[in-house]
Amino acid sequence: MNILRFAAPVIVLATVAFAQDVKYNFDPQADFSKFKTYRWEKHPQSRDVDDLTLGVIGSAFDAELAKKGLSKLDTNAADLVIVYQIAFRQEKEISTYDSSWGYGPGWRGGWYGPTGGMSTSTTSTIAIGAIALDMFDASKKQLVWRATGEKALDAKAKPDKQRKNAAKAAEKILKNYPPKQK
Repeated sequence: MNILRFAAPVIVLATVAFAQDVKYNFDPQADFSKFKTYRWEKHPQSRDVDDLTLGVIGSAFDAELAKKGLSKLDTNAADLVIVYQIAFRQEKEISTYDSSWGYGPGWRGGWYGPTGGMSTSTTSTIAIGAIALDMFDASKKQLVWRATGEKALDAKAKPDKQRKNAAKAAEKILKNYPPKQK
């Protein structure tokens, strides 16, 4: 499996200054210290993304997984199988600006009066990208760790910005791997 197939959503997830919404969960019975190697698999329902974007994101996740002590393998001998799924949705954003003062308490108990101001509203469509990572213990074929990340996408981000943001997204999504266990 080519890691490039994995990369796209994370870059897209990380190209805006919004906070990224990340959630994770894990099997408290799993022994994460035994996992040293991993390989990628694409979920059958994952969206396809262009190879350039996949390459940037794949490199970011591979680098972050290496920091966690994991080595990538392209064979079935890996300790972990990481199944990724990419999804996109669109939301409408409405912004309104009102140029009038309106009614309400003023300084020292005074009141502002109405003015003939004007309200202006604009709508835009925001793309939201999401990625889910499911880590399976390859020997037991059992899910041991899961994380999801969502972020507004900026299609106009320059390549350097995409690479930086992909690294940040990978760091955030993998922040709690391996989980702290008691």
